[in-house]
Amino acid sequence: MRLRILAVGTRMPAWVEAAVHDYARRLPPELMLEVVEIPLGRRGKGTDPAAAIAAESQALLKAVGARDTLVALDVAGEPWSTPRLAAQLASWQAAGGNCCLLVGGPDGLDPACLQRAHARWSLSALTLPHPLVRVVLAEQLYRAWSINAGHPYHR
Repeated sequence: MRLRILAVGTRMPAWVEAAVHDYARRLPPELMLEVVEIPLGRRGKGTDPAAAIAAESQALLKAVGARDTLVALDVAGEPWSTPRLAAQLASWQAAGGNCCLLVGGPDGLDPACLQRAHARWSLSALTLPHPLVRVVLAEQLYRAWSINAGHPYHR
């Protein structure tokens, strides 16, 4: 199974890439974690933010496979506990498909992404910087796997 973090934004700091790579490396070969970066939509003076959000969302959805489970990270989504994430991960693995976790840009996700998503997950009630979201996601996915595998990482 592949877990894909589809995230708007490129050129992350080295510490972000190192941390995500570390958690991805710890996962077993049958559970591959990868990050797919989507370029940020054009923003600035004289541009329409809605057009940038729509372009980002179109690129995100293009990266999703037809049979992939799609989870949108959304501030208005449902908060999941760590045990809930572990149960979700077990369910995704049992289904045999891949899972894509969508991380929008600074203005969030277009309604098209939210409508297509199988679930909407609020990672935190706090506002987190986008680089940190990638690290938290990778760590939580590793923690969820460790719970399911009986690994001592999660005590």
